Amino acid sequence: MTGMPTVLDVARVAGVSRQTVSNVINAPELVREETRQRVKTAIAALGYQPHASARRLRTRQSSTIGVRLDQARDGISGNLLDRFLHAMTLQADARGRRVLLFAASDAHDEVEHIRRLSDGADADTFVLTSTEHGDARVAWMLENHVPFVTFGRPWGAEDMTTHAWVDVDGRAGTAAATDHFLDQGLQRIGLLGWPQPSGTGDDRRRGWEEALAARGIALDPALTAESPDDVGTAESVVAEWWRSGADVEALVCVSDSLALGASMAMQRAGRSVPVVGFDNTPVARALGISSVEQRTDLVAASVLDLLLAPGAAGSRQRLITPELVVREPR
Repeated sequence: MTGMPTVLDVARVAGVSRQTVSNVINAPELVREETRQRVKTAIAALGYQPHASARRLRTRQSSTIGVRLDQARDGISGNLLDRFLHAMTLQADARGRRVLLFAASDAHDEVEHIRRLSDGADADTFVLTSTEHGDARVAWMLENHVPFVTFGRPWGAEDMTTHAWVDVDGRAGTAAATDHFLDQGLQRIGLLGWPQPSGTGDDRRRGWEEALAARGIALDPALTAESPDDVGTAESVVAEWWRSGADVEALVCVSDSLALGASMAMQRAGRSVPVVGFDNTPVARALGISSVEQRTDLVAASVLDLLLAPGAAGSRQRLITPELVVREPR
């Protein structure tokens, strides 16, 4: 047999009719147990998968996961979601599912897309990314009983267990970066963070604070600076930080965009201290900047686990431990 197996191939191997195979797939209660098992054995042996379009017409279910495709902000940090979507698409395909990407101008527009896709059976489940405090999308999904998982925690919520989510433990990532410098005998470890309050940014800041506190090192406000997630702004902030007399022996940044801006500022100022970013983007790899890898393959696997088996035993909230990638600067 060449090509993908068909329902006729299954019928031939199992010694039954095409209609019997269809019944086993769509209405197994109509088929005797012995025959049902024989057909299932043939399906497994051939690796047969029912045609998705036909299954959608019969069941009003598309086996499709809808995800909004966000526009990259600066071409650096946006790479994280690109990698997540790529990993999820590959893994979803291996599980007999497909991913439908759509664009939306804002959160309200995203909800409207989800409503239409759900009503038309174009997508059965959804993944929300870029979560924020008081996320209106989450409230709508819960109110309308639309199955979903978020990549990101419900920041600011009193109850973190109202829905299924997967996130990366940013606190563990910056703590590992800080410990790396402390293990080298460095003491004045600076932090370049995002403006507060910021759910993800504050979480990463706490990792730096806790790592220093665990070594008995008092927090010094002079060792911290803030910048929006923009390379040019970060460069300006760090340049001014140096001019004001910042005395750091190493720098932990909450994103690769900030790490790149800091590196550029130090190069222009003729200074050189080791830097660690966050997200392990291609830019960090190309420039030899150490960074924290979010392990989007594990995030994607966990998201799919929660989407496809929502009632399975175990927590509906999962934190993925990131990995520190240390590089020699170039």
